[in-house]
Amino acid sequence: MSDVIELKASDLAAMLCSRVCHDLISPVGAIGNGLEVLADPEQAGMAVFAQELIENSARQARAKLEFARLAFGASSTAGTEIDTRDAEKVARSYVAGEKAEIDWRIPPVLMPKNKVKMLLNMVLIIVGCVPRGGMVTVAAEGPAGSERITLSATGTKTLVPGGVPALLAGKPEDGRIDAQVIQPFYTGLLARESGMELALDLQDDTVTFTAVPNSPAGEPNHT
Repeated sequence: MSDVIELKASDLAAMLCSRVCHDLISPVGAIGNGLEVLADPEQAGMAVFAQELIENSARQARAKLEFARLAFGASSTAGTEIDTRDAEKVARSYVAGEKAEIDWRIPPVLMPKNKVKMLLNMVLIIVGCVPRGGMVTVAAEGPAGSERITLSATGTKTLVPGGVPALLAGKPEDGRIDAQVIQPFYTGLLARESGMELALDLQDDTVTFTAVPNSPAGEPNHT
């Protein structure tokens, strides 16, 4: 398939909502389980464990919600730009609930909303490339408006999830888009709207994920 798939706005919104709900089911369900234990007199001995479960799950749910609000939602940030410090805050909170660690090297600067959303969605993808844990580095270089964004990840096991490069290009291998694969597809959509080109590569034990400005027609991209 050579053409980029176009989704109706209503379909895109529905699939992204499904993705957010999927991410929240686990921590919210754990909170419910903890409350049930606290309400059961026969499980009084588990009260401390239940309280810790509730606290940890609530923290994780909040981090996922704050991340989704900036990465997927319209956000309440005034204007058309977002401070990268806000992106760093939600990225750190999100990654703290995963097995990876994050080394954020992007300085405080205002970026267009869609570019920040793209960046956060790139973080989401590359964290998934180190499922057993590892270090994720997030950096940017170049003048404002034409930054080159580079994410890298190393760990005990590194991989590029099947089908993701094709989804980033807007051309899924089986020609279908559903809620299970909407996130990388959405990342590619944000990149195209931001005038950026994405590349995801695995070499040895390092995954590198880059976003570089599109070159003018007829000119090679030397970044």
